Amino acid sequence: MSASLAVLAGVFAVVSGVNDGGALLGAGLRVPGVRPLVALFVLVAAVAAVPMVTSRVAATFTTRLASLPGAAGQVAMTVAVVCALVVVLALSSRGWPTSLTLAIVGGLTGAAVGLGLPVSAGAVGLVLVAGVAAPFVGATVAVLASRVVSGLGRAQSLPRLHWGGFAVQCLAYAANDGQKMLAVFLVGLGVGGAPPLVCLLVAALFAVGAVYGLPRAGRTLSRQLLPARPLHAVAAGLGSGLSVIGCAAAGAPVSMTQAIAGGFVGAGVADSVRRVRWAATSKIVLAWTLTLPVSGLLGLTAGLMIKGVAG
Repeated sequence: MSASLAVLAGVFAVVSGVNDGGALLGAGLRVPGVRPLVALFVLVAAVAAVPMVTSRVAATFTTRLASLPGAAGQVAMTVAVVCALVVVLALSSRGWPTSLTLAIVGGLTGAAVGLGLPVSAGAVGLVLVAGVAAPFVGATVAVLASRVVSGLGRAQSLPRLHWGGFAVQCLAYAANDGQKMLAVFLVGLGVGGAPPLVCLLVAALFAVGAVYGLPRAGRTLSRQLLPARPLHAVAAGLGSGLSVIGCAAAGAPVSMTQAIAGGFVGAGVADSVRRVRWAATSKIVLAWTLTLPVSGLLGLTAGLMIKGVAG
């Protein structure tokens, strides 16, 4: 593994822990009785274990979106990670939370094109369709889940229902969104599959970031999109988890953050359309819309420059 990509892979995993872990854990903290450290352990354990069972989404990053052979593949992945981090940090500094997954997909595709590596239009199209659909599917499932949970009419059942929804979310993240971290290490190492030691390293670095982001986890999407109640957290968890698992089965990487946001919007709409803070929702959607093309353009530019210098 090249030294630069080794460092970037570690940084990327930590940043993913801060960004993604905060969004996942933040929803859980809305339900009384859920202990943050226990939730963190469950999430990190899933990130470590699930890729050893299925690494289909990691394979999409390493082989299906673009061919990433040898040194050229390492260069493309290095460019993609740098571009993704730059775009996400720039938007986040303006208070516009966005998706690392969208950013890495855009950066990797742009870098591969710039470097002259083969890119699969079909795979890119599948990822784009899944990325657009996931928030809407998450919202729809959350509406249905909210009505079912409300119909139970038993507040004491919410913590148990939440743990079910949170477990689904953890499995979904580990089977889909979280595998972008594994993909960066695999390209750097030049190996396929999901070696157990690499999975454990990814999970450990992710845990470091998630612990760092845990104090601010309560200030996540749930507060921005609506005045969330425990019921909303349960419905959003079920909606986002099920939609992302469906995309994982197709090998399409999607953003857990997007799906969670869609879940909270759906849970709010189930109560009343007026409950959702549409101005904040629009700002987040704008950030998503900008993320992929901007990171793709940066990756393309960097790839062309590197190819020009090398040629």
